[in-house]
Amino acid sequence: MDKDLIYEILSAVEEIPRGRVATYGQIARLIGRERNARLVGKVLGMAEYYGTYPCHRVVDHAGRLVPGWVNQGSLLRSEGVCLKDETHVDLKKYQWEC
Repeated sequence: MDKDLIYEILSAVEEIPRGRVATYGQIARLIGRERNARLVGKVLGMAEYYGTYPCHRVVDHAGRLVPGWVNQGSLLRSEGVCLKDETHVDLKKYQWEC
């Protein structure tokens, strides 16, 4: 995978403010790859190899947390994001307006 693309995605994720979330599709649109939300997810799954990024602030189009990532909810709550239920963020309230 192209390292420039990886860092472009991670740079966009770095811009998400504390207490806000963005969707995979939103990040894809920000980097000019509107139809590549899955690519964004793939890159975020490897982000730990490229440095420290706030990947916990990225959720799916329905506000769902990453299945199996036990700490994502607690990381978001520590930033003031309240979850609607155990696995969803209220996008109307917490989605980053970029």
